Amino acid sequence: MEIKQVTLRTHNFEKMKRFYNKTLELTLIYEDQERFCVAVGSSKLEFTKKGVKERPYYHFAFNIQSNIFDEAKSWVKEKVNLNLEDGDDEADFSHLPARSLYFYDPSGNVVEFISRHSISEAGEKTFSPKSILNISEISLTVPDAIKAGKQLVERGINERDNEPLSSTSLNFMGDSTTGVFILLNQPDRRWIFSEKVSAIFPLEITLANDVQITLNDKYELVIQ
Repeated sequence: MEIKQVTLRTHNFEKMKRFYNKTLELTLIYEDQERFCVAVGSSKLEFTKKGVKERPYYHFAFNIQSNIFDEAKSWVKEKVNLNLEDGDDEADFSHLPARSLYFYDPSGNVVEFISRHSISEAGEKTFSPKSILNISEISLTVPDAIKAGKQLVERGINERDNEPLSSTSLNFMGDSTTGVFILLNQPDRRWIFSEKVSAIFPLEITLANDVQITLNDKYELVIQ
């Protein structure tokens, strides 16, 4: 499962455009009065202010080259303040294995840079925005995770570790090397390395096989 494009809502349109294009130096692919889109490696990240009535926020992760996490961390720290968890400014996930760092963007999204040891990416030894490979993870908070999970399984998107679908814990749907949905129906679950808690907001996801997954304004999950 490869994530081709993610469309998220924002109440902070102009600040977000400057942040992703100027601060994080991601290439601006297109923009109009209601939306803009930047390149995230082989993926696209789009933000829109259309239909925004609240202050939506999400959690998502970018894959980066596995050999330059320290360089990426130094680069990011010149741009933003890293989020902390128990005094630490990075996470070491031994079970994946992977290392991650986290920060907020102007809309309060919890942005993660993750370096997965399983993704061997030789090449440059210094970090630049070109070192970002793709959108690795996107949160998908829904009213009914079991129902939504079954919809995803019908499309061949299975739980990453072959665990049964859960309504009380996180469901990692997909493949860590290509793309993962963090599926849950537990509002107010705190995202690690942040003060943000999970909440349901509309979004759109397009996969590389052109399957489109939409959480609409009625919080219905539609897969086309």
